[in-house]
Amino acid sequence: MKIIVTGGAGFIGGNFIHYMLNKYGDYKIVCLDKLTYAGNLSTLKDVLNDPRFAFVKADICDRKAVFELFGKERPDAVVNFAAESHVDRSITDPSLFLNTNILGTATLMDACRNFGVARFHQVSTDEVYGDLPTDRPDLMFTEKTPLSASSPYSASKASADLLVLAYYRTYGLPVTISRCSNNYGPYHFPEKLIPLMIVNALADKSLPVYGTGENIRDWLYVEDHCKAIDLILHKGRTGEIYNVGGHNEMKNIDIVKIILKKLGKPESLIKFVADRKGHDLRYAIDPTKISSELGWTPQTAFSEGIDKTVKWYLENREWWEEIISGEYIEYYKKMYGVKS
Repeated sequence: MKIIVTGGAGFIGGNFIHYMLNKYGDYKIVCLDKLTYAGNLSTLKDVLNDPRFAFVKADICDRKAVFELFGKERPDAVVNFAAESHVDRSITDPSLFLNTNILGTATLMDACRNFGVARFHQVSTDEVYGDLPTDRPDLMFTEKTPLSASSPYSASKASADLLVLAYYRTYGLPVTISRCSNNYGPYHFPEKLIPLMIVNALADKSLPVYGTGENIRDWLYVEDHCKAIDLILHKGRTGEIYNVGGHNEMKNIDIVKIILKKLGKPESLIKFVADRKGHDLRYAIDPTKISSELGWTPQTAFSEGIDKTVKWYLENREWWEEIISGEYIEYYKKMYGVKS
């Protein structure tokens, strides 16, 4: 099988490429990535010389480049990770998210239609559902939960999901969609909570926490997510949505304290900052459908996953030290109003 993976130099896409090449000896992976600030080619350095892998630098919104690539490679499947994904950045510049996440997805699907691709898989997010009350732990997102996006980012992803389903109904394009909870693990860009806290704590810098840190997220170890996408790609029913969750609901502040304890750092490093606009209270995924239909369950408990993640950042300083410079530093100061 030949798979085009878009956004493969990013966090989840990069982990997915490593996972698939390790699992399937006869698969070919073509990575299409624009290499924006969150795309890092060093994430793929271990596979760059693998004859089963190819990298193409291009924008999924560039119709000419996308069609040329599809015409050359004739992929069997496409997995679309490519997206602007940071909520804070979407609040600052919504138009970038609308262009990449909606129009870029449409360009990819048009190419799939034109070249007869057998499966288009859209990687989405639980954020399209909005949020849940913190005092109702019995409530969880199912695939039938109405869409209720809170940010320009989640609205753009919800729009893309609707477009994907419209292409399935109108054109018969064989599609699947997965909506995941918060991922964590290796190669995670340090603007997101867990890697940011690890990196700052290691440098004895302040750890910016929105509001009071009471917001709850369902955490999914990235390798478990990759396994879920693999199953959906091979066994998922076309036209279907699958929720992928980790059964690891935790408050942000508790995660920060866990990281500090593991690194032997004081809680005095925590600095509460102004809350994010429209900040969702709680996310919680019900993965019953993917479990009952495809046999997937998360294998990594948070205690195990966070140990692996902290260990990876300790052993791969070169990867993230290269990132936390230049444009990222300026963005960091702007978002959190604290010295880096």
